Amino acid sequence: MLVDEAGGGAGPAPDAAAGPSFLCDAMLGGLSRWLRGAGYDATFEHGIDDGELVRLAQQTGRVLLSSDAGVFERRPLRTAAVRGLYVPRGLRPMEQAGFVLRELGLPVRDPRCMACGGALAAAPKDTVRGAVPAMVVERYDEFWRCERCGKVLWKGSHWEGIVAGVAAAAAGAAGVDAGAAALAPAPGGRKISP
Repeated sequence: MLVDEAGGGAGPAPDAAAGPSFLCDAMLGGLSRWLRGAGYDATFEHGIDDGELVRLAQQTGRVLLSSDAGVFERRPLRTAAVRGLYVPRGLRPMEQAGFVLRELGLPVRDPRCMACGGALAAAPKDTVRGAVPAMVVERYDEFWRCERCGKVLWKGSHWEGIVAGVAAAAAGAAGVDAGAAALAPAPGGRKISP
């Protein structure tokens, strides 16, 4: 469980088996989708004020990801009440994901819902009829339903591109120097454990 300095909860703790969950700032919306593809719950808030973004990260226990160095000057990040990672500017979303995975030592996991970050559960073919086009039901045999938003997913024509992108990100294809990151320290100066 992520905790604040006083030892109290910082909102609902992420499921330890699912790894850390993330809150991306307005500059990192694309990163949130690639992190979902890599198996992590990541949300994105468009147009949110920096102060509200930090408060939301503290309330939910999510790790704050930002390319705005000024956000890391806020007290909750300086004191480790909120943990965060500075993501260098100028990277494409896939490169950003590779940077986050490398810097935090996170493995690629089973993908999550690309729309909301919820966990996916296998859905028998007969249960998705009417929720997806008939042509899709005839063409594919495996389906998953998001446990959070109910969206039905399948490994369509775009799947290979997602898998290749996540693999490239995990392999460090971006070539970003991990020393360029600034992780707001966890209590005791430790990085976030995977």
